[in-house]
Amino acid sequence: METKKAKKPLAPRVDMPCQPAEVRRSNFEEVALGYTKEMAVEEASRCLQCKKPLCVSGCPVEVPIRDFIGEVARGNMDAAYRIIKSTNSLPAVCGRVCPQENQCEGKCILKAKGQPIAIGRLERFVADTYIAATACEQVTGTNACAVPQCGKKVACIGSGPSSLTCAGVCAAAGIKVDVFEALHEPGGVLIYGIPAFRLPKNVVATEINGLRQAGVGFHMNYVGGRTLDVAELRKEYNAVFIGVGAGLPVFLGVPGENLVGVFSANEYLTRVNLGRAYDFPKQDTPAFPGKNVTVFGAGNVAMDAARTALRMGADNVYIVYRRTKAEMPARREEIEHAEEEGVQFAMLAAPLRFNGDAEMRLQSVTLQKMELGEPDASGRRRPVPVEGEVYDLPTDLAIVALGTRSNPILLDATPDLEQNKWGYIQTNEETGETSIPNVFAGGDIVTGAATVILAMGAGRKAGQEIVKRLIG
Repeated sequence: METKKAKKPLAPRVDMPCQPAEVRRSNFEEVALGYTKEMAVEEASRCLQCKKPLCVSGCPVEVPIRDFIGEVARGNMDAAYRIIKSTNSLPAVCGRVCPQENQCEGKCILKAKGQPIAIGRLERFVADTYIAATACEQVTGTNACAVPQCGKKVACIGSGPSSLTCAGVCAAAGIKVDVFEALHEPGGVLIYGIPAFRLPKNVVATEINGLRQAGVGFHMNYVGGRTLDVAELRKEYNAVFIGVGAGLPVFLGVPGENLVGVFSANEYLTRVNLGRAYDFPKQDTPAFPGKNVTVFGAGNVAMDAARTALRMGADNVYIVYRRTKAEMPARREEIEHAEEEGVQFAMLAAPLRFNGDAEMRLQSVTLQKMELGEPDASGRRRPVPVEGEVYDLPTDLAIVALGTRSNPILLDATPDLEQNKWGYIQTNEETGETSIPNVFAGGDIVTGAATVILAMGAGRKAGQEIVKRLIG
């Protein structure tokens, strides 16, 4: 009688090497050190190479994940990179900051059997390997990637992930693209919002240089709605893409928010990241010093702010959240890294007021203890105050990371641009086109604050529609 062969046990997921917590908490070097080639091949070899790869359905830019991982397993990194770049303009960025656990890896069939394939880590390895191999081309600025231009022109307002992706799609088709950025450095949230220990600035610069080599022009210090007008751009360009993000911060609305020492996460992170305050006094922009820092919010931006404050010299850093750790929307990896580095969590607490001294400088925050009640409209249990349970937390720097809203500058200057009830640009879901013909939009200015990869997906969709309309 023939006996069934025992199933081969599933190989464990290859861990990502990281800086030790006690070392990294005092520097801005990248926390995750990246796979070696041997690690990447070993991890890629775990892939089942499914006939119908569900992982692709979880990717907003539809990277052919199975195919590129198959090439990695065979050691063909150049081929793997070409496959990724066929749909993803910023692979070195996505491999670092995308929430793969909720997207491609969340769809991986191995998730039910153990641990999903580390798709993001493999994508990062492939991109980094390509960047290292082509470092000479990046330095010399050769234009070998540029496609012969077709005579059509597209303007992109903003230089965040949605605009960069749209620009990449159009440039690859031979369309001349000009990107206009309000700040003095391109990259949008990739530069001003995400700290260097999660996304090194040279990685973003390298990806942008790749677009320059493809013929994309970058123009700094142009503010949409002030020094740049959509109506004027429409006269000069065949299509316009709006990817200005949603950079207007949301505050708590409690007494004392005007005290010296209360910042939005936008301002704090911009000073440290774009202003390079972490390298002060070598760089000109200092950050507000805080020894007892309290961060309000529980998303990835809150984690970034808390971990940044720690590296800037704080003695104590607290995350204050009105629910429990289980409900925190930040990536699990970011929460774990924050804990390892020494960030403290004040769960089931909500701010009542900020307290200052005679000079209006922040001294403490008064917190209300909360408990979870019945589920609200989101399906999560609603936090409710515990009667009489109030306490003060010493705080000389408070960072509010509760999300953002659409900045009204460009919207107010473009009255023909239809908005939805939340004040974001209304677009056609299939094409990304706005209420103005041949004017497209994508990213946070359409969806509200979301992920880098979702913004890129919107930029890719709009870019494909622009290419179809302009050159077929």
